[in-house]
Amino acid sequence: MRTYYCTLEVAMSIIGGKWKPLIVYHLTKKARRTSELKRMIQGITQKMLIQQLRELEEDGIVIRKIYNQVPPKVEYSVTELGMSMAPILTAMCEWGESYLEETFDQGEYEILNKY
Repeated sequence: MRTYYCTLEVAMSIIGGKWKPLIVYHLTKKARRTSELKRMIQGITQKMLIQQLRELEEDGIVIRKIYNQVPPKVEYSVTELGMSMAPILTAMCEWGESYLEETFDQGEYEILNKY
């Protein structure tokens, strides 16, 4: 039996960390291959991306589809449960933008990939 002190702890155990929210965010837009995700998420290594995708798959947030072709093609997409995170991630994007606008002067920051 697992014991949690609050439900936020449950959510953070699934989606917490530096990379998982970014991965899920991009997958809520459309299914993507590993190479696409790696290009979109600056700084993540191939090893870390694969590890995070496997954990998200184990938690029922993403699914991996393997196409029977040569060369092999693997595509990731969010499950219905993963898609339920979309409004939360969008709200986090909006909060991040508000934070930047209130904390920095215009021209002191740049957003390269707006939600």
